[in-house]
Amino acid sequence: MAKKQKKRKLKSHRGAGKRFKITANGKILRMHSGKRHLLGTKLPKRMRRLKKLAQVDPADAPHVRRMLPYG
Repeated sequence: MAKKQKKRKLKSHRGAGKRFKITANGKILRMHSGKRHLLGTKLPKRMRRLKKLAQVDPADAPHVRRMLPYG
């Protein structure tokens, strides 16, 4: 009798798990860049815009989904 092979669990990409969030509707969200240094030269309006989450470009979404197999 042959032993039944279990399907291996997929590992999530640890870096992608920290950078992206998948919503209940399946959208992938990311943070804006440009908020770490040289903040004095950036206008408050610009900083408010950068604070909000942005949606990942549809061309990049399949790559992110592959890195996060379980959402």
